[in-house]
Amino acid sequence: MSKPRLYAGEQLRDLRRAAGLNQRAMATRLGLSVSYLSQLESSERPLTASVVAVLARHYPQALAAIEGEAPARRLAAINAALGSDAGARLAEERPEVADRLIALHEAARAAEERLALAEETMTTGTAARLPWEAVRDWFHEAGNYIDPLDRAAEALAAELGAIEGDATLLTALARHNVTIGSDRDADAPTARSGDGTLVLNAALPAESRRFQLAHRLAALSFPDIVATVIEASGLESEEARRLLQIGLANYAAGALLMPYARFRTSAREVRHDIDRLARRFGASFEQACHRLSTLQRPQEEGVPFYFCRVDMAGNVTKRHSATRLQFARFGGTCPLWIVHEAAAIPDRILVQHAETPDGVRYVTMAKGLVKPSGRFTRAPRRYAVALGCEAVHAADFVYADAVDRTGPPTPIGTSCRLCPRPDCDQRAFPPADRRIAVEPETRRIVPYRIV
Repeated sequence: MSKPRLYAGEQLRDLRRAAGLNQRAMATRLGLSVSYLSQLESSERPLTASVVAVLARHYPQALAAIEGEAPARRLAAINAALGSDAGARLAEERPEVADRLIALHEAARAAEERLALAEETMTTGTAARLPWEAVRDWFHEAGNYIDPLDRAAEALAAELGAIEGDATLLTALARHNVTIGSDRDADAPTARSGDGTLVLNAALPAESRRFQLAHRLAALSFPDIVATVIEASGLESEEARRLLQIGLANYAAGALLMPYARFRTSAREVRHDIDRLARRFGASFEQACHRLSTLQRPQEEGVPFYFCRVDMAGNVTKRHSATRLQFARFGGTCPLWIVHEAAAIPDRILVQHAETPDGVRYVTMAKGLVKPSGRFTRAPRRYAVALGCEAVHAADFVYADAVDRTGPPTPIGTSCRLCPRPDCDQRAFPPADRRIAVEPETRRIVPYRIV
């Protein structure tokens, strides 16, 4: 009997993220094309003998672990494909059939992703990404976890000791000969630095002030790590590289204020109660949500969450998913998703039990937030953040206690153009890959029928 083919998509992604590389840099190192590496990481293709050989040359220990974990990975993948533990017997008794089914399942998901990209390209009229889109996608491809930066920030946090209030950060900045100034002009930038001075807007809330101090300290403490990550990013435009520099400093600031191991342990202790975490680490609600979405360190992963920020117009301004739920790269989201209601109701937490068209169920927490502008004539910023996980992790997510998960979940999708549901009354557009039937003699809420 021939040796079963080896699919190792998840392990390859973990290996790449641990090395701090994006797909382009990893593909260059392995002598592969980016598209082929993407197919390997999605388990659309198995590891060939030549790929195994190059992995053995660059990452011998990782390859040994991958080959040794093949049966366990096969079982996990087949269960994901079938949606139940019924795949256990198939994975054990007919591994070649299981591998083929897994490949088909991953190919179907890859086809959905290609459809999404085609739809978005059609919508925007161009396949070229703007700098901020390129950086957003880079973080997504990196799994929203930057290992060398995260570990360096955690080490610095341990060196500084407990960061309570501003004093610890101010002392650390003084070692870099940085003095702190204050600007009482409501229209002044949040922060500006130069010539050894960091000037902060006097209207900043305490947690935002601490974050800006941490941001500056991270930028001064980890310039070599940031430069290395940027160099390996594959981003071509100078604007994108500078945006990535800012994003990496933001990432390091969050990792400094909420060190990985301590934050992950605390999160599990309080069942990911965001208010309690924010209070314990002196962070804002949004900062704590965002940090929870980055807990993807190999072998030390937290609960896989998706996180996003949505403005009052439904635009997704931040997004990341460590779950099977994926966001559309452009435009809004499903109108049935609770985050839209939360945006209109500030300072109230809403919870939703939802199901996507692939049958996966999620529990989502959403909260509307308001950032004051500092004066009456300038409108405050209003938006909502959402954090969610697959329902199988509900026991670790305190917000799941607020919903009845025995009843029918709310049917949601990625976006109307990518959602195949034929009977949604909230649909704004028909799905891009389906025909519609228009029947003038029949009156419906949506003026067409999907066929």
